[in-house]
Amino acid sequence: MIIRPYKSITPKIHDSVFVAQNAAVIGDVEIGAECGIWFAVTVRGDVNDIKIGKRTNIQDGTVIHVTTDFSGTYIGDNVTVGHAAVLHACTIEDEVLIGMQACVMDGAVVETRSMVAAGSLVTPGKRVKTGQLWAGRPAQYMRDLKKEELEYIDWSSKHYARLAKEYRG
Repeated sequence: MIIRPYKSITPKIHDSVFVAQNAAVIGDVEIGAECGIWFAVTVRGDVNDIKIGKRTNIQDGTVIHVTTDFSGTYIGDNVTVGHAAVLHACTIEDEVLIGMQACVMDGAVVETRSMVAAGSLVTPGKRVKTGQLWAGRPAQYMRDLKKEELEYIDWSSKHYARLAKEYRG
């Protein structure tokens, strides 16, 4: 794993976090308890800050970055970020699922207990409301989440927290 400071600011990573051997965590980054930072992930807090809550998993190939003088990236608790997603200077609240290869751009907010479908592009400044599913390029409101989808969000964060613990050994 690559854990490196930027301008004398070293990432703060809780002891219970799994960081894969080829993941990079750089600069002004805080990662909460029981998270998984999976293979080939880049979390680059160089020109602004990144905060990741508890029991959040950032899956393989994801890139998390920030914008100079505009915004950091803030990710809440119990979030699942699918493979190869891009989160850039945005806010992801608690209990959210971001699908594989989704992109959430500058100033966008994904509210608690919502979902962004795989391959979607949430354009700058958009707000995904609580309980909604957004999809498409550009992403737009599709429908409210079903009970089963909300249950899956809960299951996913717990599942990946257990998996991260197994990988930590």
